[in-house]
Amino acid sequence: RYAAERDMALGLWFNPTRADSYATWERDAAIVLDLHQRYDMRYFKIDGMELPDKAADDRFRRFCEHLLEASRGDIVLPLDATAGQRLGYHYLTHLGVTFLQNRYTDWANYYPHTTLRNLWMLAHYVPPERLQIEFLNLWRNADAYRADDPLAPVRSPFDYAFAITLVAQPLAWFEASGLPEEAFAIAPLVRLYRELQPQIHAGHILPIGDEPDGHRWTGFQAILDDSSGFILVLRENHPADTHPVGTLLPAGCSVELSPVWPEGPVRLGRVENDRTLEFRLPAPFSFELLRYRVVAPSGPTNSPPAP
Repeated sequence: RYAAERDMALGLWFNPTRADSYATWERDAAIVLDLHQRYDMRYFKIDGMELPDKAADDRFRRFCEHLLEASRGDIVLPLDATAGQRLGYHYLTHLGVTFLQNRYTDWANYYPHTTLRNLWMLAHYVPPERLQIEFLNLWRNADAYRADDPLAPVRSPFDYAFAITLVAQPLAWFEASGLPEEAFAIAPLVRLYRELQPQIHAGHILPIGDEPDGHRWTGFQAILDDSSGFILVLRENHPADTHPVGTLLPAGCSVELSPVWPEGPVRLGRVENDRTLEFRLPAPFSFELLRYRVVAPSGPTNSPPAP
């Protein structure tokens, strides 16, 4: 009740019994459905899976499909793909969203730019809305990173770490009770994003700009139709305030850009023959989410055709 009053749903971590190639999958499915019906649990992160043979593969699939069918799609299954012989983004993707990676500041192996690169590279082939992408408590374990590391998590603003996940399924991978007060300044952005998420995910989302490495201008474009969509542009730790970003917009066209976050005046841009569009961001580790609309078709150009 407490969660429902705050427009939240509850979820649980669940590890189905893999003994004898998931021979007891029906019992485990009954447990999940009981929790769903009694407590309105909707999200079950499925972990610990091992699929060493075809029997395990078949029974695990039946376990998931039974939950989806019996709940009429009300249950969501984030499937952990971080270890072992498991499902991932190549196989049985209709069963749920993919929990992509386990990175922690405890081990000093979480960096915003590596998370961004994973998503950017996969987005060439995998719909980003099918991937859970994590953002962490950037203040936690700051001393685990070198003091002179320019890409250490604490160097990034919290809203930037969150922005990296916007075209995917954002995963707040932390205990909210451990956040400093300043972290909650992103609440207005989170609320706005929850309103926009269905629209962004309705588009065909593809990477734009340069491959992230911590020092580039990069981003994503959600193409809704031939003339409109969303652009998320991210400036990593790059020295220039203004930079051309390669897009999937028609070469030579004029485009109306309406900033969604941060708010700003509508502006007109011109897409160059190499399909780049110039953006301005005031500081390293900053971003802009925009709606775009092609307002004038492209003229004659010698640029290559769209990929």
